[in-house]
Amino acid sequence: MKQVSGRRDFIKKATASAAAIGIVWSGLPAFASGTEQKHDQTYSLPGSVGFNQSPLPYAYDALEDVIDAKTMEIHYSKHAAGYAKNLNDAAKAEGVIMTNPLEDVLTNISRYSVKMRNNAGGHYNHELFWKMMRPKKDNNMPGGSLKANLETGFGSFEKFQEKFAEAGNTRFGSGWAWLYVDRNKRLKIGNTPNQDNPLMDVSDIKGTPILGIDVWEHAYYLKYQNRRADYIKNWWKLVNWDFVEQRYSGI
Repeated sequence: MKQVSGRRDFIKKATASAAAIGIVWSGLPAFASGTEQKHDQTYSLPGSVGFNQSPLPYAYDALEDVIDAKTMEIHYSKHAAGYAKNLNDAAKAEGVIMTNPLEDVLTNISRYSVKMRNNAGGHYNHELFWKMMRPKKDNNMPGGSLKANLETGFGSFEKFQEKFAEAGNTRFGSGWAWLYVDRNKRLKIGNTPNQDNPLMDVSDIKGTPILGIDVWEHAYYLKYQNRRADYIKNWWKLVNWDFVEQRYSGI
């Protein structure tokens, strides 16, 4: 597909210029369902996020036929761009030092406004989401220690996929499903409402997210309508396990 004509101009403008309580999927075993107090984390991880929107790392049609080009265009250029703009507005109004990583704000999000919470979360989540995907691959699986620890922790890679999908499918309304690493270096699965994520000090699930799927309707509705389960099932073909493994190894 030919790139949208105004995309380069939009990116230049965007680069110059995510929300209640997180819920852990209750069907998970004990190792994947606990809650922790505020975690300590430094942010030299691959994918640490700033305050401005990054260029999309592929064309709008690159994720066909799992995610259609029109959905990608709207999702990136409207929804995600809006979070970036509103985040910058909130940060300036609330005196946030925008040369620091956005993660510093998220881990102390209770100190800030609802506008900051919604838009900082929305921007952070989407900046990671684009990098967590790549053009589809059949039999797409992780390798190395991540694969081994997923198999050990959840019984098998397929059982991990089932539990992750269930966390996404049972997220009532809008939100995200996450694979994250808690303060004890354990892999866990959970979901959060709206644009919350496990970094936030207001979330019931706390840790460093390494994989997440957007289950807001705007992420899939043009192609899948109400069939969220089909979207999640097909989405596995897009997961950029190289990026996920880099984040995991950096923790």
